[in-house]
Amino acid sequence: MKSAKKKGFQEGDWIIATQGANQFEGTILPTTKKGYLNLKLKSGYNVSLNQSKKIKIKKINTPPNTTPKPKKIVSNPSLSTILILHTGGTIASRVNYETGGAFAAFSPEDLLQMFPELTKKANFETKMIGNMESENMRFSHYSKIAGEIQKGLSKKISGIIVSHGTDTMGYTSAALAFMIQKPKIPILLVGAQRSSDRGSSDSAMNLSCATDFILKSNFAGIGICMHENSEDNACVILSPTKSRKFHTSRRDAFKSVNANPIARIEYKTGKTIFFEKNYLHKGHSEKTIFQPKLEEKVGLLKSHPSLTPEQIKVFEKNKFKGLILEGTGLGHVPVISREEKDKTNDKNFKALESLLKKGCIVGMTSQCIFGAVQMHVYSAGPKLQEIGVLEGKDMLAETALVKLAWLLGNYPKKEVVKLFGKNLVGEINERTLLENQAPQFEGEQ
Repeated sequence: MKSAKKKGFQEGDWIIATQGANQFEGTILPTTKKGYLNLKLKSGYNVSLNQSKKIKIKKINTPPNTTPKPKKIVSNPSLSTILILHTGGTIASRVNYETGGAFAAFSPEDLLQMFPELTKKANFETKMIGNMESENMRFSHYSKIAGEIQKGLSKKISGIIVSHGTDTMGYTSAALAFMIQKPKIPILLVGAQRSSDRGSSDSAMNLSCATDFILKSNFAGIGICMHENSEDNACVILSPTKSRKFHTSRRDAFKSVNANPIARIEYKTGKTIFFEKNYLHKGHSEKTIFQPKLEEKVGLLKSHPSLTPEQIKVFEKNKFKGLILEGTGLGHVPVISREEKDKTNDKNFKALESLLKKGCIVGMTSQCIFGAVQMHVYSAGPKLQEIGVLEGKDMLAETALVKLAWLLGNYPKKEVVKLFGKNLVGEINERTLLENQAPQFEGEQ
């Protein structure tokens, strides 16, 4: 950006840059490559202009106001009501035109003003629970969200939408599936990969499809609603315990693991097609179960070459009550030394044995995305089972983490050991179907 600085322009300035027949309006970003001018455009995209080619720059004193003006939302007595619980994340973010980054800015009311078509489908009540990026969430936030959902379920509403950041949405959905079992209405976590003020944002479609699914289906339970593919034609409802974010930026980042999607919603028509038939219906007669406690001292340790006993001892030193091992393959960690000179792996085994003797419950999952843990196949598995390591079967590591935290928060240790390997809310399959063995991404985005 050197030549632009020479002309008196600096980072954060809102400008119009003309290069040949092309004109770009946006804010100047920090330089990443010598000789180039970087801009954050109004659309949210970035552009890099080669300053060796003549650029005419004009400064605009007042950047565009991207914040929606407050507007009262009028309810329609002929429409059903949906509750939106807002937690933050990209779905409720806009571009900061000084830094070029996105930040949480929109209230739930702002979202509805940005997407007025939603108010033609239903009435919306809104509640701000928090305004944060999902990577900053803690277990205590899950309990808070569950508490607000419990309050919402006492109202006369058709469903609940929880707007949420995508990075840890899989953890939150799994936690809610354990904490709130058998709700009588749909509770959908909805996120976005691109901020709501960008032309390529997926937030409007995700919210619209979630609304249609709540209003037009007979589903009761918890799910995730996100893009099915990179096009704007359909969303899918995914299992809260068997879904993962596979891509950093694609709009169809979320895929089912060892499971089918629950349903597909066509964006233009709102038509719903179910893939799973075994689900509770709205207004079912079973009692809704609330168990919102989570044990904070539960950890997740990924196995890797050269794992050391010191990494394991951290959990004993800090008196953790639970630990999930994300092992390799069928559920392995390096606990057997095959060479005389290096006994580190044997020490890993001793460290795990000591941790278990101190009362910590340890569960095994796999780094492999698909398939299940089988700890009876290779020599390390039985050795670990003998000291009390529990099989996580085909649970995702993040699901196993929150399940163990939930079990420890609500049950005595003997019950936790019994329940960890049992399917409670769809987190474990007894057998894995071949067609659920790989995520599908269509084309490039």
